[in-house]
Amino acid sequence: MKLGVLALQGAFIEHCNILKTVDVEPVEIRKRDHFSDNLDGLIIPGGESTTISKLLGDLELLSPITDAVLCGMPVFGTCAGLILLAKKVEGIGAGTIPVLDVLVRRNGYGRQLGSFSKSAHFEGIGEVPMVFIRAPYILEAHGSAEILAKVDGRIVAVKQNSVLATAFHPELTENTEIHKFFIQMI
Repeated sequence: MKLGVLALQGAFIEHCNILKTVDVEPVEIRKRDHFSDNLDGLIIPGGESTTISKLLGDLELLSPITDAVLCGMPVFGTCAGLILLAKKVEGIGAGTIPVLDVLVRRNGYGRQLGSFSKSAHFEGIGEVPMVFIRAPYILEAHGSAEILAKVDGRIVAVKQNSVLATAFHPELTENTEIHKFFIQMI
């Protein structure tokens, strides 16, 4: 199995390292010719959603990635990846690749000083560690978006068809269960 990892910004190396530990070949996507139809799925890591959106356009990656996701390519977005995949983002309209039936609040927990770690229940897995860094959260999930995790009453993980998204960074822990969950979706 080969999974693309968008390697423009954020914790992409950590995602690649986790994929290697679960015997999946990561392919770092840095420019247009790195992205191909031979990938089994794609991970969009955290970082800064506005910067990632701009880079996707500048590097001519936005159209092929959007087309692939709309055609069913499995995709896993963490933190900023969640924002990019949301059909509605509070205050700015839609994400760059709007496929998830959710309304997201950017920086929902505040700025850098509002960052924290917590363990919480993740549907289908159980208790997992969660790292929140300038994290968004989901205000509403509707349509076929299935809520997988909440922290303090706020939605922090959803699944919809072949799309998985978390407001937190599972790649910043040693726990591989959420990545395995995504691989099982494929």
